[in-house]
Amino acid sequence: MIFGLSSTDEAQKPGNSGCHNAAVNAVTDPISAPAASAPSGPQAIVSAEMAAVDRLIRDRLASEVPLIGQVAEYIIQSGGKRVRPSLTLMISGAMSAHLHASGSGRALLTPDRSRLMAAVVEFIHTATLLHDDVVDESELRRGQATANVLFGNAASVLVGDFLYSRAFQMMVEVGSAEVMGVMAESTNVISEGEVLQLMNCHDPDVTEERYLTVIRYKTAKLFEAAAKVPAVLASADPILIEGCAAFGRHLGTAFQLIDDALDYDGNEQEIGKCVGDDLREGKPTLPLITVMARGTEQEKQMVRAAIEQPDQADFEQVVRAIQRTGALTATLDSAQRECELARGALSGLAASEYKTALLQLLDQLAQRRA
Repeated sequence: MIFGLSSTDEAQKPGNSGCHNAAVNAVTDPISAPAASAPSGPQAIVSAEMAAVDRLIRDRLASEVPLIGQVAEYIIQSGGKRVRPSLTLMISGAMSAHLHASGSGRALLTPDRSRLMAAVVEFIHTATLLHDDVVDESELRRGQATANVLFGNAASVLVGDFLYSRAFQMMVEVGSAEVMGVMAESTNVISEGEVLQLMNCHDPDVTEERYLTVIRYKTAKLFEAAAKVPAVLASADPILIEGCAAFGRHLGTAFQLIDDALDYDGNEQEIGKCVGDDLREGKPTLPLITVMARGTEQEKQMVRAAIEQPDQADFEQVVRAIQRTGALTATLDSAQRECELARGALSGLAASEYKTALLQLLDQLAQRRA
C-alpha cells in the first residue's frame, strides 16, 4: 500500500482514503460527539470526582464566542481515556491518605483544588491535541473526525489558544505560585517538544536518545505535572514530590512508547486513529529506529527512504521489516522498563487504595490496545 504525506485534497491521499472516509463517516452532526466514557478499571476509584471535573470543564468552557464553545465541547466530549486528569485525582487521593497516616497537614490540598487542577490538566492536554492535529494534518482521533477537519485549521489553533489561556486563568484560583511554576514550565517544555518533533520529521538519522527526548518533552511532561501538582499542594517533602513527578514522567513515557508501537500494530477501530500516521508524517519513532539498528542493509535503506519520502513508502513492507527485526517487542520492552521505574518511584508513598489503583494503572497500561 503506497500512501501520501500531504496534499491540499486530503481525499486524494494515496492509501489514506480508508482513514479519510472513516473520518468523514464518523460524524453525522459536526457539532456533537459522544460523551466521554466514565472512568473504568483502576481509574474507577475517582469516577465520582471525575464526573465533578467534567461538570467543571463544561462550566469553564463558557464563552461569549459561540465557535469557541462548539469546537472545545466537540473535542473534549469526543471520548478519550482521561488518564491525565484521573492521574491528578488519584495522586491527590494517595497524598491525602499518606498525610493522614503520617499525621501531617494538607496545606492547599483540598478536593476543590484537586478537581480544579484536574480540569486544568485536561484543558492543556486538549489544547495540545487541537494544535497537534493541525500540524500533523490528522483526520481521525478517538474514532471521530478531528476538529480541524470539521471546523478548519484556524479555528482549531485559536480555540487551542483559548484553552491554554483559560487553564492559566483557573490556575490563579488555586493560590499557589509553585503550582503556577510547575504548569508554566510544563507548557513551555511541551511546546519545545513539538518543535523538536517537527525538526526530527523526515530525518532517518534520529537516534533513540533524540526520540526519547521528544517523548519526555511532548508527552511525559504533562503526565509529570499532573502527578506532581497534588504533592506540591500537599506541601510534601521534596523527595516525595520528586517521586510523584517521576511516576508521572515514566508513566507518560511508557504511554507514548506503546502508542508508537500501536501505530504499526493497532486496529483503527480500537485505537481511534489512522494506523500508519507516524510514517505518513515522516516521524522516526522507536520501531523504525530499531529497524535501522537491527535490519539488513536492504531493510535499513528501505526505512530510510520511507522516512525521507513517506509518500513513496510501502507500509506493508515497512511493517514486515518491523516484525522481522523484533522492533515492536523492543519498543514494548522499553515501555515495560518505564513502568517498572514508575512503580519504584512510588515506594515512599504510604499504602492506600489509591496507591494500589496507581500501580494497577501501570499494569493496565502495559496491556492496552487503544
